[in-house]
Amino acid sequence: MTASLHIKPMTHTEAEADDHAPPALIAHRGLSAHAPENTLAAVQAAHEAGCGWVELDVQLLGDGTPVIWHDSGLKRCAGVGGRLSRLDLAAARRLDAGRWFSPAFAGEGMATLDEMLALIERLGMGLNLEIKVGRGRDAEALVAAALPPTLQRLPSERLIVSSFDIRALRALRGMQPDARRLRLGLLYDRAPRTWLAQAEALDAYSLHVDWHRLKPALARSIAASPYRLLCYTVNERNVYQRLRAWGVDGAISDDPLRLDPEYARLASAD
Repeated sequence: MTASLHIKPMTHTEAEADDHAPPALIAHRGLSAHAPENTLAAVQAAHEAGCGWVELDVQLLGDGTPVIWHDSGLKRCAGVGGRLSRLDLAAARRLDAGRWFSPAFAGEGMATLDEMLALIERLGMGLNLEIKVGRGRDAEALVAAALPPTLQRLPSERLIVSSFDIRALRALRGMQPDARRLRLGLLYDRAPRTWLAQAEALDAYSLHVDWHRLKPALARSIAASPYRLLCYTVNERNVYQRLRAWGVDGAISDDPLRLDPEYARLASAD
């Protein structure tokens, strides 16, 4: 059963004035247009570019170690066959997660969640952590492994934890019922008609929607609600400007600086 404290969410006007709201642009899988996605190098690159927040994916290895990785397989980002679920940490350490992107990143390893949290904490960045539940994987086991160290290392104002998987979202809220301590993001390919009821039931903070499937009326409806609206993965400036005009609070982008050339300067000034 989903726990709920019935905390009254902020209105969008209140949230805009809240220093704890995430920035309008979040770097997707780190600065993935310029470095191999979901790696320590990609997060370091995002920081150096002036990005205050990154979005990353967490999954479990076969031995239960939480690692930062998007795919269920290894081919695209490690160049070898096999599945993440069949690796232990020793085998994962032998993978090259950077060469596929560029020879300049050859030798970049697969990051564990602990390693990534240490870097983000040291850099003072914010994190949107996606709980990535692959087919046949245990959502509750992933939440149990990933949430406690994340809450321990990062303050609530620099964290949003999101998922497409309703089992994961319920487990997250069950582990931390206080919506002020754990801000949940509901991930959708297309937001269903029941989005408001789902957000209320989970004491959610935000909705994260594929911009390709977002219509102006729905965007404005969510914008009028107490929940923040983020869109993924936005890589064209004209699309970003259109979404903002619809009331979208922010975008997750492979290259935030492409959407707003002033972003790095403004972020650095903060």
